Amino acid sequence: MKNLIIVLILFVSVQQSKSQELETIILAADDASLLTQNYLNPAVKGLMYDMNGGWYTTAKTHKKFGFDITINANASFVPSKEQMFAFVPNDYTFLSLPNGERELNTLMSDNNSETVVDIKIPYDNGTYKVTSFDMPGGIANDLPINAVPTPMVQLGFGLPYKTDIKLRLLPSLNFDESVKANLIGIGLQHDLMQYFGPLEKLPLNVSILAAFTNMKVVYDIDDENNNDEVAVKNGETEFKMNTWTLQAIASLDFKIITFYGSVGYNNGKTTVKMKGKYILTYDVEDSNGNVIGTVDESIKDPINLDFKANGMRATIGTRFNIGFFKIFADYTLQEYNTASAGIAFSFR
Repeated sequence: MKNLIIVLILFVSVQQSKSQELETIILAADDASLLTQNYLNPAVKGLMYDMNGGWYTTAKTHKKFGFDITINANASFVPSKEQMFAFVPNDYTFLSLPNGERELNTLMSDNNSETVVDIKIPYDNGTYKVTSFDMPGGIANDLPINAVPTPMVQLGFGLPYKTDIKLRLLPSLNFDESVKANLIGIGLQHDLMQYFGPLEKLPLNVSILAAFTNMKVVYDIDDENNNDEVAVKNGETEFKMNTWTLQAIASLDFKIITFYGSVGYNNGKTTVKMKGKYILTYDVEDSNGNVIGTVDESIKDPINLDFKANGMRATIGTRFNIGFFKIFADYTLQEYNTASAGIAFSFR
């Protein structure tokens, strides 16, 4: 899953990834889903906010058959309170932390230290299945800033009736022969100033934007360590994300500089599923804590998670115009504030 995590939060390489495998979290049995959701939550939410950003750098649409190619990066900042999550013992049936700890790192924490999680599951005739695993730390120190960054390439094309269609496309790609990813996004931006007669001659432009993005990532889980407590057969993790945004945009467009801003709404839903067959190995302890044997347990498709991100957004930005070459940057206020910057080549 470490390769999957890298793909989810960046689509560019994070040079140092986690050395441990998050797959061992399924040893937590019924507690595995909640623990995984709490750990991944800020990275997945940040990615959804990223995907709804960077769709425009002006409210002005292209002339008919005009086009632009935009290369940008969005970075959603994780609130400090979400770099950790509270470990509430009553929320978990079989888990405990050493030394009475009450917090664990999320994926976006700047603390990369592991935490030992102990598991004790009632078994048979007063005995228990027991084991432990290392909960991974965060990866924020591997990133330039503590934010979920996402690069994007986008094509805009002018249609009749002062409407632009915008396309984001990542064809099916393979990462290390174990991760397959594809992304498609489509947006429509429609000029409103055309309905206001003489006002259309002003440098002020107003438009509306509706955009949708779908991303799918499938990661084949390899059984890299035959001596650990988790054996994998036909394992894979599937990630599916759908986001949409609706925004009202205004801009002041001058020859050299453009000022733009917007208000709108975001919505996103993501599912993460761990599929396949897994053989889990536990020690068996008696009521006095003595190990009296081992037991194997087979489980199938152990994790199915849902993540959501939605709410209002407001953006302000600036673009410098050097002929057909544009340089832009903007900042969005939302649950995870997001910065965007990039370049564009725009014609007509």
